[in-house]
Amino acid sequence: MMSANYISTLMLSSSLRSSITNNQSLLSKASTEATTGRFYDVGLELGATTGGDLTLRADLSFADQLVDTNGLVAGRLDVTQNRITQLNTTATSFLKDLIAARSTDGGGRIILPPASSNLQDLIGALNVSYNGSYLFSGINTQNQPITAYAAGSASKNQVDTDFATFFGFSQSSPNVKNITPAQMQTFLNTTFDAEFASPAWNTNWSSATDQVMQSRISTTEIADTSVSANQPSFRMLAEAYTMMADLGNANLDQSTFQVVVDKAIGLVGNAITGLATLGGDVGTVQQRLTSATDKLKTQQDILNNQIVGMEKVDPAEASVRVNTLQTQIQTALALTSQLQKISLINYL
Repeated sequence: MMSANYISTLMLSSSLRSSITNNQSLLSKASTEATTGRFYDVGLELGATTGGDLTLRADLSFADQLVDTNGLVAGRLDVTQNRITQLNTTATSFLKDLIAARSTDGGGRIILPPASSNLQDLIGALNVSYNGSYLFSGINTQNQPITAYAAGSASKNQVDTDFATFFGFSQSSPNVKNITPAQMQTFLNTTFDAEFASPAWNTNWSSATDQVMQSRISTTEIADTSVSANQPSFRMLAEAYTMMADLGNANLDQSTFQVVVDKAIGLVGNAITGLATLGGDVGTVQQRLTSATDKLKTQQDILNNQIVGMEKVDPAEASVRVNTLQTQIQTALALTSQLQKISLINYL
């Protein structure tokens, strides 16, 4: 006996509904391909060559990450270079002040304000942060590298203790005027120098590490991308500014005062030379960073073009498929509507 299913309205309606569902799914995929210009299912379309596409995308993602990281590194280096330049400019100006104060009566009082100001500026410059990280802290980027020099601070307390232990009185004592040039020279070259060398520097002044931050700036290059507050030039400036600001210079005998000034002139002169070298080193890294980033951007373009070549869809062909599927769906919907109107009553 022949089944009626093959000619029933139920069979026809079910077939049309299935066709509409399938075509709607195909239309969604075709619309996506026409819009993006890329295969809806890359793995399905590429088959055995999918691995090559994934490798290219992984390489592109790595290049993207390096370019983004290099942008942050460039910002850090710009601020670092700016602070080094600022410190160099201040030190150069202070050196002129020292030379002028050396042969001036009351030079100790004249030099004290800029020395105090420069010490605070030095500490502020070395404590600068960028994007939440301290730039001169070495690898301890979450810790402020230099402690304040103020009443009660470890650095100030130690200088006061050293002075009182060596001379037998404080910097503010009237007895300061009795310090001889030889005594001051010995103090500066031994006890005081030691405060700005390790381990005292790392105990009382700095929490920075000598090890600096390193960053991968390309697929093959790693560069030092920070500067430590423990650099000798920074220590020399701290020592020079401190000795001119807090060793009782206003009350020193002129010949003894000149010993202090001469020591400071030597420190600042060496610091200026060191800062110039340091700025040059940072500049070299900046140039390497720029060059690496330019190469990465070229690599991004090449990789992107290769990926597009593998994944691209002919937009004209995709648009034709969209139009064809839309027509088929509309036809199927119209037929379904007509089938729903068919009734045996109309033929009885």
